[in-house]
Amino acid sequence: MSTFRISYELNTDSAKEVAEAIRVEQTIEFPIELAPTWIQNEVVGQVVNLNSLANNRSLLEIDYNVGITGNELPQLLNVLWGNVSMFPDVRVVDIELEQDQLAVFKGPRFGISGLREYFGIKNRPILATALKPMGLSAKEMAQIAVVMVEAGIDLIKDDHSLANQPWALWEDRVKIIASAVNEANEKFGTKSVYAPSVNLPADQIIDSAIRAAQLGSGALMVLPGVSGFDTMRAIADNDEIALPIMSHPSMLGSHFMSKNHGINHEIVLATLMRLAGADISVFPNYGGRFSFSKDECTKIADTCRSQLGEIKTIWPSPGGGMTIERISEIINFFGNDTVFLIGGALHRGNLLENAKSLRNIVDKIEG
Repeated sequence: MSTFRISYELNTDSAKEVAEAIRVEQTIEFPIELAPTWIQNEVVGQVVNLNSLANNRSLLEIDYNVGITGNELPQLLNVLWGNVSMFPDVRVVDIELEQDQLAVFKGPRFGISGLREYFGIKNRPILATALKPMGLSAKEMAQIAVVMVEAGIDLIKDDHSLANQPWALWEDRVKIIASAVNEANEKFGTKSVYAPSVNLPADQIIDSAIRAAQLGSGALMVLPGVSGFDTMRAIADNDEIALPIMSHPSMLGSHFMSKNHGINHEIVLATLMRLAGADISVFPNYGGRFSFSKDECTKIADTCRSQLGEIKTIWPSPGGGMTIERISEIINFFGNDTVFLIGGALHRGNLLENAKSLRNIVDKIEG
């Protein structure tokens, strides 16, 4: 029987009872004594380790039959964090997937090496920015995008909150900004791309992603916490779209912000993003306006770039309160295989000069 392992940290004085409840709840959700013996032995998760830790905590490891996932991402997510998400004081701290199980997933279309080739960048980090603030017209955002192209910013994305608001309707916005970016590339001899957000109703997402490609977009941004991880997977796998995908963590914070409950940061923001086809994973940087620690950021970045079967490694993209003054420090911390996302800070003062200054810093790395 082929199995994969999920590790949990429990904060309870009833660890054995909780372990038994998890292995049943995450599989058959049925009185185990009433199940046929083969189901008890092969379908229900099997506890392989339950070790006491300090401060009333325990580490639980359960092996699950790969067959219970149906080799599909939605059911894998269900096994990872389905009904157990409603158990108090349980946190998923690791997932070890089996090699044949990993082979089912195409993962990101480009990954680290593919995006380097796509952008024509040999060594330096990729630079990204977000079009802000909401309320600007599509033409006003296009003007900002052109400035970013002139400065040499590689990826110009929609802010994650841009959807189909009346002052910048999605189709108009994508058409105007994509055209402006492509024309500016011709003018300045650059290779910048525009990544519209496909933060739209479910029945419109795939068609809109295809439409974005037709309109000249060079990438896409997807919010898997809003639209679903498998929706992002479907976009990544679609050969008619075939664009790099940047994932945004909106609505995912409830999975990892509690110390005693949820799923470790790196599982959500790196492992799941890779399985679902993201080429770039955005997450809050340490020292910004969010509360991620250096250790959490390191784990996310390392997991983006670690081996996961044959699935491509991806670009970690720290953002959220980034400033030009910190960029050298942050490059030293994360390394060159990183997408640095700076938005609002570039608008303090002269936008073009600030963006050029950012590009000059990373150009020293490219040589």
